[in-house]
Amino acid sequence: MITQIQPSFRKIRLEIETRIARVAFENPPVNVIDLTMMSELVAAIEHIEERGDVSVIVFSGSGVDFSGGVDIDAHTPDNARSMLVEFHSVIRSLVSTKMITIAAVHGNCLGGAAELALMCDMIFCTEGARFQFPEIQLACFPPVAVVALAAAVGQKRAAEMILTGNIVYGDEALHIGLANDAVSDENELSDVVNEVTQQLASLSPIALALTKKVLYAWDAIHFDKGLKRSEAIYVDELIKTEDAREGILAWMERREPVWKRK
Repeated sequence: MITQIQPSFRKIRLEIETRIARVAFENPPVNVIDLTMMSELVAAIEHIEERGDVSVIVFSGSGVDFSGGVDIDAHTPDNARSMLVEFHSVIRSLVSTKMITIAAVHGNCLGGAAELALMCDMIFCTEGARFQFPEIQLACFPPVAVVALAAAVGQKRAAEMILTGNIVYGDEALHIGLANDAVSDENELSDVVNEVTQQLASLSPIALALTKKVLYAWDAIHFDKGLKRSEAIYVDELIKTEDAREGILAWMERREPVWKRK
């Protein structure tokens, strides 16, 4: 039986069943990850961990998309630092949790949402799901992906995705190692994810936790250092450039940017 878990949230839905927690983004129309959702995601993960009876967390999006990514307004120079602090708190919660994390992706999975999915232990998606890091088109970069994406897809593929901002569809995501499986539609996606979560739920929680701890032991050292450097370059250098200001402003005004090259 699925039980609604308290506390209640405004931008996400948290449900739990035996050994499995399900977190759904609920911020219509495209589940943008704003500051409220970021704080709720951290609170939800903390709340689940306090229970002590959950082995797996599944992240998904309500409606037609997984998520359109982090709110563009949060990328402005005045907001960038607080946005990164909040969003990277979500990422660090994902990295540090002892629970197995799964992203069930359909529709758009853009920017920060793709970074969140990337940091989950597994990704299952529909063949038509759209993964994209479009930040470079705003004269920005995705701070988490620049550190972690190469470990999943290799340096060349990571460079292509980050430096071009091109879309990678679900079937290609499977091919390059970004996804564990890509299926035809959302019904099949639900079936596949349920099959995997039930398998994980039948295993020893302590064995899963300790195995996960060792699995990422080496990467965790480099990720923490890399993310700190990525944050510093983003806030202290990139976001202060005229091109970053122009890219974000042009997006908001729905026009082509005019690069100043500085």
